[in-house]
Amino acid sequence: MTENPVAEPRVIATEAALDFLAEIRQDHPDILFHQSGGCCDGSSPMCYPASEYRVGETDVKLGEIGGVPFYISGSQYEVWKHTQLIIDVVPGRGGMFSLDNGRERRFLTRSRVFGSNEVMCSIPTLPRP
Repeated sequence: MTENPVAEPRVIATEAALDFLAEIRQDHPDILFHQSGGCCDGSSPMCYPASEYRVGETDVKLGEIGGVPFYISGSQYEVWKHTQLIIDVVPGRGGMFSLDNGRERRFLTRSRVFGSNEVMCSIPTLPRP
């Protein structure tokens, strides 16, 4: 009997990240993540109050971590679509506008390339400009 392969999530979090996320949600229950594409805050996963961040038309929802939606820009998704993002926590300062700022810890994105034998969770095809 052949088992059906299980689709691997495109974004996951370490236990430390989930614990830190729960701490932040005590102060800000309705939040979302957006993977920064560089610029001022490097390539950090940014955590925002959901009511204060507008998800763009070409942003891609990779999944959820700890019940919190996780987005990435469409152009960045095209570069990272063969990887699984692993959200972790390290000592340091978060991005200037991210909710992890000022807590002496920050979220960090690690990644791994999906293996050829893995089935990735599907993401809708992005519209072409």
